[in-house]
Amino acid sequence: MISGAGLGLKREMVDEFIQDGVPPSVNFLEVAPENWMKVPPKLARKFKALTEQYPFVCHGLSLSIGAPAPLNVGFVKQVKQFLDTYGIDLYSEHLSYCSGNAHMYDLMPIPFTEEAVTHVAERIRTVQEIIERPLIIENVSYYAEPGATMDEVSFINAVLAESDCKLLLDVNNIYVNSINHKYDADAFLEGIDGSRTAYYHVAGHYRQADDFVVDTHGAPVIDPVWRLLQRAYELHGIHPTLLERDFNLPQTRELVAEIDRIHQIADQVKGVKESA
Repeated sequence: MISGAGLGLKREMVDEFIQDGVPPSVNFLEVAPENWMKVPPKLARKFKALTEQYPFVCHGLSLSIGAPAPLNVGFVKQVKQFLDTYGIDLYSEHLSYCSGNAHMYDLMPIPFTEEAVTHVAERIRTVQEIIERPLIIENVSYYAEPGATMDEVSFINAVLAESDCKLLLDVNNIYVNSINHKYDADAFLEGIDGSRTAYYHVAGHYRQADDFVVDTHGAPVIDPVWRLLQRAYELHGIHPTLLERDFNLPQTRELVAEIDRIHQIADQVKGVKESA
């Protein structure tokens, strides 16, 4: 099992972590299995060495759980083999879709409807049977609400309940959506079924305008997102928390400073609860 604070592993980090070790405050690492299934043998050996020394989780990119096309069972079996090979227990994916007649390189919003809940939940149950693990579903950032007949919180809660899966609660996505769709981020946190939370994500984003934010994972986490993380801990418990940084990678020490911030917030909330 994982605990504490984690960091998304990028190929640029591998040699540094093999040579110097993962920084002590980084308690686990996360990778997208699609990025590591087919790599050169030398890199595969280095990756294997890291998985033997440190806890890992997987956060997928192309399961396309909400797609109208049939589930790609062959791909799901490849994911299971990857998880088994490297001894990884936790596999999360986006509550979205990225394929139709062909693969798209964007995460598209699933319509917030009862029909979509039934469709997605059935596919989640199938994936869980194949991988022989819970599938952890992440709330996503989105920029349109096609055909919605439910609000986002009700839709996510219904998917969680009907599929009996776990939740990856992405705090930055809540913030991004609250700006773009003009809702109360705290109310979202209060309404979501946080009892199913397996772990959290925090990340940075790009503010294109006062009322429009783009989820980029390419900048430091801002104070309102840190505040939301603290609120999530208060409402739904202190769970492992992953710092996402996919672009504009800084020096490791800058990432570690953000990892340390995660630990500080967790310690602060824990201290308040213990003294209450």
